[in-house]
Amino acid sequence: MTFAHKRVAALAAIAVTAALALTGCADTGPATSSTGDTGGDSDNLAITFLPKNLGNPYFDTSAKGGKAAVEEFKGTFNQVGPAQASPDAQVSYINTATQQGVGALVVSANDPKAICDALNQARQNGVKVVTFDSDTDASCRDLFVNQASADGIAKVQVDLIADQIGDEGEIAILSAAANATNQNAWIDKMKSLLASDHPNISLVDVVYGNDDDQTSFDKTAALLQSHPKLKGIVSPTTVGIAAAARYLSTSSFKGKVALTGLGTPNQMREYVKDGTVAKFALWNPEDLGYLSAFAAKALITGEITGKEGDTFTAGKLGEYKVGADGTVLLGDPYVFDKDNIDQFDF
Repeated sequence: MTFAHKRVAALAAIAVTAALALTGCADTGPATSSTGDTGGDSDNLAITFLPKNLGNPYFDTSAKGGKAAVEEFKGTFNQVGPAQASPDAQVSYINTATQQGVGALVVSANDPKAICDALNQARQNGVKVVTFDSDTDASCRDLFVNQASADGIAKVQVDLIADQIGDEGEIAILSAAANATNQNAWIDKMKSLLASDHPNISLVDVVYGNDDDQTSFDKTAALLQSHPKLKGIVSPTTVGIAAAARYLSTSSFKGKVALTGLGTPNQMREYVKDGTVAKFALWNPEDLGYLSAFAAKALITGEITGKEGDTFTAGKLGEYKVGADGTVLLGDPYVFDKDNIDQFDF
């Protein structure tokens, strides 16, 4: 999909680099700069989503919300991304989107720094940059749409595991990539909460499944072999919790080792109903994508600049305000269990 927008000669180098590095990757149109450049086109509602990786049910759901929002305001939606979630894998997609002149990039970062140079190059050429789900350094984006506060996400997971293991015993964390900004922020806060409020719970290990189903499955098996006294696993990643549940559901540990974390209802339904998982939490990733798309639109049209106190309307979700550090908060996490899980389809 090609968007014909005028671009200065400075983009030629990016075009060559992207063409060599990325064959067959489609994208779309322009943006803004942290250094004060304002080369964006306020009519260019071509918005490209760049998740951590493709083929991830969580990001499939956020893309559904983003696409619905873009269609509402009559823009053009596109999603691209790497097959594997790695720190440098997103750079070539950013360069291609810049060359094609998208109006905005909506990015879930695999690393807070690795993609910053590419994002700032995009911004210098008029592309608005919104991060969602996993942030970059604030210096290389215009706005971060946060699914929930780090404190809220950490607390709900600690509370859930503490309740399920009687507030004592050994637990482990099965995370996504070791460099994932959001995962690491949540884990740090979980560690603080455990130390201050749950002295009888011991966090014995943190392992990384890299948001890959088989790797997460294998890491679950290894955790249970390495820590025979393990009473619970917290997996703050939708891929990880589903893979861990799949392992536990057919193992001798079912009903003996508690599992909670962040998952989607459709992924976790069978494991909640068969008793493998009692409760887990998440926000609605479809709403997260929807809100992120409207935030991108508000930046493109000049409705907001990303400064604290800016307000914009996000369609059916209503009005949102930009908080400190250019952050917009979707809302609090929601707890799913066997009594409510069938009310949701995502």
